[in-house]
Amino acid sequence: MTQLLKKISVPLISLIFLLNMSSAGMAETTVSAEIGFIFNTLLFLICGFLVFFMACGFAMLESGMVTSKSVSVICAKNIGLISIAGIMFWMFGYNLAYGIPEGGYIGSFIPWSDSSAVDTGYADGSDWYFQMVFCATTVSIVSGTLAERIKLWPFFLFAAILSGIIYPIVMGWQWGGGWLASAGFSDFAGSTLVHSTGGAAALAGALMLGPRLGRFTKSGSPAPLKPFAASSIPLVTVGVFILWLGWFGFNGGSQLAIGTADDAIAVSTIFLNTFLAGAGGVMAAATVTRLNFGKTDVVQMLNGCIGGLVAITAEPLMPSPLAAILIGAVGGVIVVYGTKLLFSLKIDDVVGAIPAHLFAGIWGTLAVPITNPDTSFGTQLLGVISINVFVFVVALIVWSIMKATIGIRLSKEAETKGTDVTETGVIAYAIRD
Repeated sequence: MTQLLKKISVPLISLIFLLNMSSAGMAETTVSAEIGFIFNTLLFLICGFLVFFMACGFAMLESGMVTSKSVSVICAKNIGLISIAGIMFWMFGYNLAYGIPEGGYIGSFIPWSDSSAVDTGYADGSDWYFQMVFCATTVSIVSGTLAERIKLWPFFLFAAILSGIIYPIVMGWQWGGGWLASAGFSDFAGSTLVHSTGGAAALAGALMLGPRLGRFTKSGSPAPLKPFAASSIPLVTVGVFILWLGWFGFNGGSQLAIGTADDAIAVSTIFLNTFLAGAGGVMAAATVTRLNFGKTDVVQMLNGCIGGLVAITAEPLMPSPLAAILIGAVGGVIVVYGTKLLFSLKIDDVVGAIPAHLFAGIWGTLAVPITNPDTSFGTQLLGVISINVFVFVVALIVWSIMKATIGIRLSKEAETKGTDVTETGVIAYAIRD
């Protein structure tokens, strides 16, 4: 009897399925609006918490790159900045970006509110969360560059301004339907809107702060390595792996939908190209440092990975796998020589964020027309220049005002003792007389 039921049930279920499909018209190619709403919301939430986990990666990378007397402050900065970014993005950052009129320049200073409906395609809260972690990532980029000599609370104040005002404005120019979107500018997941923005703000801060004490001699040659030895290369490595993982959410979630087969294929392609670009950046940095400097520089390999990921972020869907590797590889090379450039200019970037995020972000954005025929080099250049100049100038003004009023740099005595002792009171290393 059981065998007979099995023989009857299979064709019966198949017949019912076919009848339902034929009566549903287009149901064979799509899902209902409500099911699409659920899948799209899940994409935002899942990819959003992958991007949120990047905060852990940034904290590890920065903690490993600074000296042992500055690790605790890095932890305080990273948990503080993501909290500040979330609050500011809720208060008015989101609506500064998405409340912008079509072709306009700035939105409204009003708090976010939920108006979810099935016909919008996803829950409003999931979109806020996904966009908020992008905002926090922008601020994280600034943290590592300025490590070991900036005061904690002035950094928190700048984090509030960057996450609540500066970043949302430039974000709205493109993703909010502002003037750059109307001009045809394309930045799929934020090579310029997120990464160059963070890098430009970091560069302005580094110029205002100056280098760490003893980082450069008067002749411009490097100071002895020992005082600035990274506290933990394994910690940096784990941090980069976490960032690489989070990047799948960063780029994949920017498809903004996964309610159809086409969207699912697109997200899969984005994952593939994101991985390959990171791998291309790693191997390019490894090769260049070995051939040009005689040693395979692991720090440059790790930053090369980030440079490759940043480069592909502007267009992770359209490139072929080979093109993704090459785009990432160029990003890795840019990181190596960008680091040398900063060194020659005596600009102290503790973690190498400016080459990896600003320089590689510019390259990735300008490279979009290579694989996306719907874009143009002129429009991409317009976006790169306008965003980076705006962010750099505004950030420079903010840093300058803060420097002249509340002060942004630790005293020489405090910097010598270490930021952990002077800023958090945590002593995680041996103090010698």
